[in-house]
Amino acid sequence: MKTIFVVDDNSTNLLMAEEVLADSYEVLTMLSAATMFELFDNLTPDLILLDIMMPDINGFDALRRLKSNPQHENIPVIFLTGRNDAATEALGFEMGVVDFIAKPFSRPVLLNRIKSILHMESIIRERTEMLQKQTEVLQERTEKLLRLQNSITSVLAHMVENRGKMTGEHIERTAVYIEILLKALHEKGVYSEEMKDWNSDVIVLAARLHDIGKIVVPNAVLYKPEKLHAEEYEIVKTHSIEGERIIDDILNESGDDGFLPYAKILTGSHHERWDGTGYPRGLKGTDIPLQGRIMAIADVYDALVSDRPHRKALSHEEAVKTIKDNRGSQFDPHITDVFLEICDLLAEVGT
Repeated sequence: MKTIFVVDDNSTNLLMAEEVLADSYEVLTMLSAATMFELFDNLTPDLILLDIMMPDINGFDALRRLKSNPQHENIPVIFLTGRNDAATEALGFEMGVVDFIAKPFSRPVLLNRIKSILHMESIIRERTEMLQKQTEVLQERTEKLLRLQNSITSVLAHMVENRGKMTGEHIERTAVYIEILLKALHEKGVYSEEMKDWNSDVIVLAARLHDIGKIVVPNAVLYKPEKLHAEEYEIVKTHSIEGERIIDDILNESGDDGFLPYAKILTGSHHERWDGTGYPRGLKGTDIPLQGRIMAIADVYDALVSDRPHRKALSHEEAVKTIKDNRGSQFDPHITDVFLEICDLLAEVGT
């Protein structure tokens, strides 16, 4: 049986309400709002009939207090009133009251209004619970899909990195660098308009595939201990276009509209240069996708501070100086400036 609180400083009204409602509901009557709030420690009603004109705490003040408490804000409240003016009704509805019942009230009106409101509240509660369960199921499925995407991405990326002496550490580090750079760009308002609809988690995931095209580059070229000849360097440069082709093949099979389009952008543009001398398309300045311009710095920084077949790793300071010296030629100057401010955070990733 549902519980109804009836709050009115007129005992006659309380007796009348109890008489009307007692057959259908558990009714608790009280002469003041203060008494009502004391009862909340032990009992929460399904509905409150609340008089407006009361001493100490009037109906509006009591309603305001109810709505300010997360535990009580959703309890439906009906105002009992002898006043019948538009301003009072407007204020009440604005504050969250669900209905008004004029005093003296009649038995049919009181019963039917309460029955209707409680029925509506029940429907709303059921639908809210159903939507909440559906949301939880959808969230669980999304999380499972994300874990699957992460696993697939990791396997594909490590297939590239583990072909020779290199490990997947480059993939893991550059993904973290991208995450740090994206956060710093957001915080400093650099390219904020272009990035306002980005999902950083998706871009970080996509970054793990930026070198997927290297899977078609022969080991003899990719891990040659000496400096590459011009012809060999041209073979290495094909990994950007090959990476796009591989991702396109996956997209055509899966129809994925999540992280793979970002992966294609990163794969195809992270070797472009700000001055237009990069590859594979020789794009210049802001014609280079922003994701690729960010990836370029993360990729080059990690390449500089890592041992490679033909050279030893540079120090963090030397790597930072190299990137600074190439500001405005190889790298986007605005992203470079942000990198220079937070570059010490990148140094901590490999420690």
